[in-house]
Amino acid sequence: MNFFEKINYNFKQQSVLTQIIIANVVIFLTINLIGNISRVNLLPFFALPISSPEWTYKFWTLFLYMFTHEGLGHLFWNMILFYFMSQLFLNLMGQKKILYLYVMSGIFGAALVLVLGLIFPSSFSNTFLIGASASVLGIGAVLSIYSPHYKVNLFGLIELSYVYFYLITFIISTLIDLSSNTGGKISHIGGAAFGLIYGYYLKKGIDLFNFSFKIKNLRKLKIVSHNKEYSNTEAMDKLLDKISKSGYEGLTKKEKEELFKLSQKK
Repeated sequence: MNFFEKINYNFKQQSVLTQIIIANVVIFLTINLIGNISRVNLLPFFALPISSPEWTYKFWTLFLYMFTHEGLGHLFWNMILFYFMSQLFLNLMGQKKILYLYVMSGIFGAALVLVLGLIFPSSFSNTFLIGASASVLGIGAVLSIYSPHYKVNLFGLIELSYVYFYLITFIISTLIDLSSNTGGKISHIGGAAFGLIYGYYLKKGIDLFNFSFKIKNLRKLKIVSHNKEYSNTEAMDKLLDKISKSGYEGLTKKEKEELFKLSQKK
């Protein structure tokens, strides 16, 4: 196994959450270290152009932009917020959906900016889109709908419901001074909109990750014991119903452990 094969193997052993963070860090280092050493501006290969049809033949940037940061502060705060918001998501729903939601929120955020760029080209002249913010806010939006009463402790000093934490985060990062980083903040709205839609239908039992299939039909986790199969559907449905009524914190410690074990088998 050569050097690159080892890197690829180790990367695949990581959780989806860790893989996404690693991808963001690698692209950041590529732009800032390799770009500076080679004296080549690599950002245009990753950033999504807004003001021109250039993105149509640089289509890969529609995906890569959401993993791209130029400034260390931009990367640091996005990844901190992503890690924090993803923890509850992973506990409730497992790992399979996190990448889907990250990418789809990012695409919806970009789509909204591109549409407005076509309608108001002069407002987005010579601009491009980078950053994970739309994706991160999309994930947070799902949780604010699906488990709004989950209690969040800020710095160990303030306890508030998750939905209020999300609203504060969204207002500070998006709605204050729209004249600054306008394209980026518009993408926040698009990403959050997808998360709200996803969370709304998820709470109704419809998982957009699997399109029109009901969650209860997807929760049939089978355990083979003594050559017999048993379904955990009822146990999972019972836990999800309780969460929808009283939030994640409404679960007992034993119920949280049971939910975590079931979600890891999805």
